[in-house]
Amino acid sequence: MGSKTRKVKIRDLEIGGGAPIAVQSMCATHTRDVTATVEQIRSLQSHGADLIRVAVDNAGDVRALAEIRKSTDARLVVDLQENFPLAENVAPHVDKIRYNPGHLHHLEKQTSIEAKVAWIAGIAKKHGVALRVGVNCGSVAPDFLERFGGDHVRAIVESAAWHCELLDKLKFTNYVVSLKDSDPYQVVECNKAFSERRPDIPVHLGVTEAGLLPDGVTKTRVAFEQLIPLGIGDTLRVSLTLPNAEKHQEIFWGREILKDIQENKFVSVPDFGKGLNIISCPSCSRVENGDFVKLAMEVKRVTGYAKDHRITIAVMGCRVNGPGETDDADLGLWCGPHTVTLKRRSEAVGSFKYHEVIPALKHELDQLIQVEVK
Repeated sequence: MGSKTRKVKIRDLEIGGGAPIAVQSMCATHTRDVTATVEQIRSLQSHGADLIRVAVDNAGDVRALAEIRKSTDARLVVDLQENFPLAENVAPHVDKIRYNPGHLHHLEKQTSIEAKVAWIAGIAKKHGVALRVGVNCGSVAPDFLERFGGDHVRAIVESAAWHCELLDKLKFTNYVVSLKDSDPYQVVECNKAFSERRPDIPVHLGVTEAGLLPDGVTKTRVAFEQLIPLGIGDTLRVSLTLPNAEKHQEIFWGREILKDIQENKFVSVPDFGKGLNIISCPSCSRVENGDFVKLAMEVKRVTGYAKDHRITIAVMGCRVNGPGETDDADLGLWCGPHTVTLKRRSEAVGSFKYHEVIPALKHELDQLIQVEVK
């Protein structure tokens, strides 16, 4: 498998151009904990990870990343999220940088997006680093959302295409693109539309916030089984909410799904729009309280009685995903360092201790069920 896009080089790894589909994961340890992060990188490597992503959010993380680089030969990807100016500091220590077009406006507001991208591309070119343009459903650049009147799919596709054109004009072509959503059907729609527009660009596939096992794997299959046979997808991640010790499951399931598709073993899956849908972000180093994973599991357990109702509950583990990516859910839990913000769509219901939020969630869920039944 592997599409006929142009080739991108991530150190010694080729992405696209007919190369085998690469499988990646992301560390759930805090980057500043060098020992734990190196240990997790080695675990993921031993389970067959082609690329391993870490998050860097401040100068302390950068210093830790430099130490991590000395201890591993793994192909490392850094996730800049809202702090794009760190690109210059992290580039010497990684093989690929991911930037999110929807986060570039947060800092240095007086500088144009074009200038920011040109600066990032210049850093990448100088250090021989690949880029990923990572467009995410919960953080689409506001100007694209405004331009396309709330058409989320078109806004995602147009944002990705615009950044591709910008990088091409800068004569930087060593990049891949990802267009992610928590709804697997939206992932299919976005990626089909983008690949028709830019069939030359290698694509990283994933269903963001796919959630807990086994549903997270099933949602991911929905998207991958429709896209990969069409030749769409050059690298992928199965984004699961897992305890730290189980992060290698992302690699296992990525390879398992690829194997099944290659052998034409397609799994019959339900329509996730017809019942209770729990989305939760993959455990990563940005999670601000380790109880986030336990809470996500508890949410799944205690809300099972609502399985036949068309209700979406989102459980997000950090300030990056929490605010925006709970707005579209019927009920959202934004997990901070000490408290959890319970939301009903974009409105906050209240702030609760981790051990206090479940009864409040059930109360809100019961109200939604009563409205639906009526």
